[in-house]
Amino acid sequence: MLVIVTDRLGGLIVSNGPMLNAYPDSMGGTLDDIVKVLSKDELKDVFESFYILPSIFNTDLDRGFSVIDYGINEELGSKEAIEAIKDMGIDLKLDFILNHASVLSKEFQDIIKNGENSKYKDFFIDWNKFWEGCGTLTKEGYIQPDEKYIKDMFFRKPGLPILMVRFPDGRNVPYWNTFYQEVRYKNLEAEDLMEKMDIQYVAATRLAQCVNSQISQGTSVAELKLGKYEQYRDEVVDLLESSRRYLGQMDLNIKSPLVWEFYENTLKTLSSYGAKIVRLDAFAYAPKEPGEKNFLNDPGTWDLLQKVRELADKNGVTLLPEIHASYGEKIYELVAGKGYMTYDFFLPGLLIYAIENHNPEVLINWAKELVEKDIRVVNMLGCHDGIPLLDLKGLLPEDEIQKMIDVLVSRGGFVKDLHGAKNMYYQVNATYYSALGEDDKKMLFARAIQMFMPGKPQVWYLDLFAGKNDHEAVARAGAGGHKEINRTNLTMEQIEEGLKKDVVKKQIELLQLRKSHPAFGFDSKLSINTNGSVVSFTWTKDNDTITLEADFESLEYQIK
Repeated sequence: MLVIVTDRLGGLIVSNGPMLNAYPDSMGGTLDDIVKVLSKDELKDVFESFYILPSIFNTDLDRGFSVIDYGINEELGSKEAIEAIKDMGIDLKLDFILNHASVLSKEFQDIIKNGENSKYKDFFIDWNKFWEGCGTLTKEGYIQPDEKYIKDMFFRKPGLPILMVRFPDGRNVPYWNTFYQEVRYKNLEAEDLMEKMDIQYVAATRLAQCVNSQISQGTSVAELKLGKYEQYRDEVVDLLESSRRYLGQMDLNIKSPLVWEFYENTLKTLSSYGAKIVRLDAFAYAPKEPGEKNFLNDPGTWDLLQKVRELADKNGVTLLPEIHASYGEKIYELVAGKGYMTYDFFLPGLLIYAIENHNPEVLINWAKELVEKDIRVVNMLGCHDGIPLLDLKGLLPEDEIQKMIDVLVSRGGFVKDLHGAKNMYYQVNATYYSALGEDDKKMLFARAIQMFMPGKPQVWYLDLFAGKNDHEAVARAGAGGHKEINRTNLTMEQIEEGLKKDVVKKQIELLQLRKSHPAFGFDSKLSINTNGSVVSFTWTKDNDTITLEADFESLEYQIK
């Protein structure tokens, strides 16, 4: 009989040893290369867990967060590599995107192919069915909800979150699309036009060139200027629309039994890969009702999480709901109070603030709050996203947050505003090493503090190797490529060189200590004491004790 031991968080008991965080191609180029890196003598027995970002799955957009299916991406990984990681005693943290799936998923492609006859037609949210009786049908074919129903709704982009989907019978059906979408049209050939209409070859060639030129420049199908070929408009439009292709992330209909079947199968798959923690991305957008906020609805969000948790418990995994909100909103406390692990999105900014101002007061108050309220977190310095700023509202005064932003920007970082809203900061995109002024002493001091803070420490691979802001990658990525500043893929040669650096060696020593010392654990006692600028973190479990004394004035630390 299999007995699964659980704690109050559900799932298997999660230890709080160090966790590596990387894309499958971040070190060497594939997950198999990362296995080789983790097998090096310098990195053996350093990490207890590995958070592999979702490009390890079959995905198309957003560096993995648009999932086609949860099979392994054969270009970046292999099941053998995953088994090798498990054989090292390293468990996994993997992503599960609750709110949406790619338009290239088998379910959405079946809708495009079969329309009303698709078994998956309600797997995603049909906009008009959702808003039936709550608005007015427009000439474009979608319902415009009455203002009273959407006045409090939070949308991630301008306009209504709709993708018009062409059904086989020629109808355009609107589906809910919170995040990215792109519609593509194939280049027309003269032969395509001649098959569709009565037109001579030379005229068809010129008409095709006219249409293709405008489409390539971003002209919409409805705005095409056909000149003397205007008589063929209906046939041209129908030909283009019947062959259009999509990219994007389509919202799932959580009221569909097929979606819950999909949820259960996905958690089973992730568990089979060795996942002990499953990060729930975009979960707060999934529950939707007319007139609700469309983000963190209450009680819909918590009802959803409870049902997903029951499935997670069956598969022996612990859920980590991911959400950004200001400290003052206390969402982190609400999530923790319902029995979930949560992210410590406050630590990265608070630690930079404490180091730069030689003042640990706010940081220490936050650490004590985590201990006193028994809030179990995954903490970090850097990550695949930026350094959180929105989260600090309510912890630090607005002018102090702005001063920190100015410092990080002066060191090469980029401010990302909240979903494009100017003057509403969200995060700064930068490597943590560059955010600290590319100062080895500050980097080691920050890492030492992280190792002794409450929670399970997550380590971004580029921070470990003291990676600098990659402005060339930002330039290559073009518009919206600011996050590439902190996603540089390291070659095996760069890794070998990095392992020789003192700032890397000493970080590894801290990680080894965190993993091996018996005083650390979620069930250990942590006491925090201050004496001027000196802070003592003491971890105790049974007869084992370890203390970090950190001086925020000199940025010196001692472990005893």
